[in-house]
Amino acid sequence: MSGWETVIGLEIHAQLATQSKIFSGSATAYGAPPNAQANLVDLGYPGVLPVLNAEAVRMAVKLGLAINARIATHSVFARKNYFYPDLPKGYQISQYELPIVANGSLEIVLEDGAVKRVGITRAHLEEDAGKSLHEGLAGMTGIDLNRAGTPLVEIVSEPEMRSAKEAVAYMKKVHTLVRYLEICDGNMQEGSFRCDANVSVRRSGTSEFGTRAEIKNLNSFRFVERAINYEVARQIGLLESGGQVVQETRLYDPDKGETRSMRSKEEANDYRYFPDPDLLPLQLDAAFIEAVRATLPELPDQKAARFSSQYGLSAYDAGVLTASRELAAYYEELVRAAPQDAKLAANWVMGELAAALNKEGLDIGGGKLAPLRLAGLLARISDRTISGKIAKEVFEVMWATGASADGVIESKGLKQITDSSAIERAIDEVMAKNPTQLAEYRAGKDKLFGFFVGQVMKATGGKANPAQLNDLLRSKLSG
Repeated sequence: MSGWETVIGLEIHAQLATQSKIFSGSATAYGAPPNAQANLVDLGYPGVLPVLNAEAVRMAVKLGLAINARIATHSVFARKNYFYPDLPKGYQISQYELPIVANGSLEIVLEDGAVKRVGITRAHLEEDAGKSLHEGLAGMTGIDLNRAGTPLVEIVSEPEMRSAKEAVAYMKKVHTLVRYLEICDGNMQEGSFRCDANVSVRRSGTSEFGTRAEIKNLNSFRFVERAINYEVARQIGLLESGGQVVQETRLYDPDKGETRSMRSKEEANDYRYFPDPDLLPLQLDAAFIEAVRATLPELPDQKAARFSSQYGLSAYDAGVLTASRELAAYYEELVRAAPQDAKLAANWVMGELAAALNKEGLDIGGGKLAPLRLAGLLARISDRTISGKIAKEVFEVMWATGASADGVIESKGLKQITDSSAIERAIDEVMAKNPTQLAEYRAGKDKLFGFFVGQVMKATGGKANPAQLNDLLRSKLSG
């Protein structure tokens, strides 16, 4: 809104894809019956001792290297003390003063194509809490501790985003990155990837931050955008009416499209952080860090740059095709099968294939058309056996039945007419049937050219080669 500037920082919680919890041997698989995957360590029984999961450490370091952050060779686990029904110990083991990852950054692409760097203050390891259940319990709350102790990496950005769209772009970038690194499955519906948004506003041109509100547990990109936009409007409305923004934690209600107060916002001293006496400081040596670096895959930005140079794609197309590791792999397999059609392949993957997947709620891995099958269709477009328009009809049949492109083209008689004499005969017939339009075209009404194209296409069942048709038609119409 005019006269105001929005300030946003995100705290993204990514569940690490380990087989067991961060401090116990309990499984982390999603969907088990309530409390079936919680042992005495997770339940906080007296006398039990946590043991750090080395794989969680490796994954956190992998993230830190990918965002060009500083990896701490000495980090400390702390107890974050607070009461919540699904936190059986009465504290959460986290990292506070000495996190494992600090001072990183990511670049995001804005709507106008500009690139913006967003700083990442820290990324620290911690355990997740349990889950409170309300549905079907008739006024009661159930507690499921299966999630308690699941390893998290909390990725804390600098307050450098200035709109909800920037925040969503940043969150999507982190989502893509953790999936490329294979450290988080990114499943937002299951809570594997979620964020808290810290939102404040200030008068344009001022440098002092306004009072912030934290919106908790946002688990979809759409909700992040809507919640931030609502909160920004709420805060500006308060300030312009003479009120004050209260520092607090708020929840977003997607049904009402609004945020509501949850509790007053705690400060660090409210949590009474102190080093966990049951866990030694974490010491990492250079050899371990370099061994993790050697496992880094080609990262999204690197892959997008390669796609642009290797396949001649625009930055936009390359960005779309590398938005997920699976999509990029599909595209590259398709191009290997049809190397002369890299741009055509990109158009079909982002167009018809993406639309078919979206329509059925599938991801690229659950699609019905293997890259080699789609390559067969592209080959028939390239050699002019069929037109692009007919190719869409062929694609629909291939998607529905699993048939090959050649099989569909043959069975439905869809081969393109490339015989010039056959196209000329069709043109002559159309011209003979439409003398009025022919006279008007020759008198200067050029827009009728499209009419004649349509009539010839209709006469040939849509099979005339478009380029040949246009050339021959112009010659014939010119008289």
